[in-house]
Amino acid sequence: MSSELLSGLQAGQPIPYGGNRISRVSTDLAEAFVEGDRLVVVQTTGDLLHIPQAIGEVVDTAVSAAVEAFYALAGVSDQQITHFFDAFANALADDATFAAIAAANRADVAAAVGRGRQTGRLELGESMRAGMIEALQMWRDTRSGRSAQIGSLDHHGWSVQTWRGPLGVVGFVFEGRPNVFADACGVLRTGNSAVLRIGSDALDTARAIVDVALRPALADAGLPTGCVQLVDSVERAAGWALFADNRVGLAVARGSGQAVDQLGAVARQHGVPVSLHGTGGAWMVAGEDADADTFAAAVHNSLDRKVCNTLNVCCIVATRSVDLLPVFTAAVERAAEGRGVRPIIHQLTPDDPALATEWEWDTVPELAVVIVDSVEHAVELCNRYSPHFIASLISDDPRAHDAFYEAVDAPFVGNGFTRWVDGQYALGKPELGLSNWQSGRLFGRGAVLSGDSVYTVRLRAAVDDHSVRR
Repeated sequence: MSSELLSGLQAGQPIPYGGNRISRVSTDLAEAFVEGDRLVVVQTTGDLLHIPQAIGEVVDTAVSAAVEAFYALAGVSDQQITHFFDAFANALADDATFAAIAAANRADVAAAVGRGRQTGRLELGESMRAGMIEALQMWRDTRSGRSAQIGSLDHHGWSVQTWRGPLGVVGFVFEGRPNVFADACGVLRTGNSAVLRIGSDALDTARAIVDVALRPALADAGLPTGCVQLVDSVERAAGWALFADNRVGLAVARGSGQAVDQLGAVARQHGVPVSLHGTGGAWMVAGEDADADTFAAAVHNSLDRKVCNTLNVCCIVATRSVDLLPVFTAAVERAAEGRGVRPIIHQLTPDDPALATEWEWDTVPELAVVIVDSVEHAVELCNRYSPHFIASLISDDPRAHDAFYEAVDAPFVGNGFTRWVDGQYALGKPELGLSNWQSGRLFGRGAVLSGDSVYTVRLRAAVDDHSVRR
């Protein structure tokens, strides 16, 4: 069967998807598409994604370099990888070196403000800088996991050994958070290479990090320059092209829910395993025997900033609503006062679909509260509306906590503030992302994806008696 290359599109042209549905080419897409470009048809939604040839070539070059580097890493010592992390951390800690990164970040922030964008996660201040340095030092001090025997089985005259091994090229698409560089570089510890595509708001910051800290650290350690590649493009099509490249061994997406879902669909239909870190927002439940002071502290300490593990929906059982609702409101207002603002609290009913909303905010804390019949009722709502991510129960009853843990469908369950859900903070392992169970429970691994959890399993046979046969 012969195939032809797509050389153009016509406005209104029908494009089949999903087996029995049709999307139609828009006028803008028809005019923009030229020979050499690619069209990705998202089979779940019918989205028509245009990848211009030039952007495809940028991504292809980056992935090719990462593939070559992955194979070259097999001949690199663990000490060289350790040296890389140390050199990268030292570069970020050096004020003269960091000055160029800080200047680029100030320009990125100013440009984002000019476009009306939120910049809380973009600003690379001293706290984020310290966190990046700490993450790199954690990887420096982490034992190598590139190749390790994890099991064996002896037979008569021969044996089979099970080994951990590197996975390959890990592709990252993430929002404008410069600290993800330190997290993503963790895949080198397990012998993988990485290709990163950062949001346009932070691209100049990323370029500076690569130029003055990352690339010099790779060279100083004698590692292939392709080990960590930055896709130098502001276009969203670069992310689609990266996740459509089946040389990528794992695609990791972090960002807003809809964009992440689309990237995941692109990866899956191109046969690329994917780990998505999109919709966030924690749920908290105040039980019948919740201590008011404990509840107030848990709420307040879950609202210091807006990230995926920030408190998003709070459930209060009806029998405690009279005394705990004012406690909740006061705790939220106290969190907002520290920012000099008034919070936005949505008081919802149990049947309101808005319970599924992740309230996005940068400066003004915004969240929802709902009065429920019981803890069991709260669990039912959480399992129906939440992203199946983080759930916390405030109660003094150990049996209630056990029942809550068994019933709620979430990978992260606690008894207090929700912001503990972080690989670096909770487990001492800088995270690549936190998966939720919104699209189904995870198979065979935890919900914290870190550099040392990116591996494959290989088998080695050792035959002692060569007369053995099946």
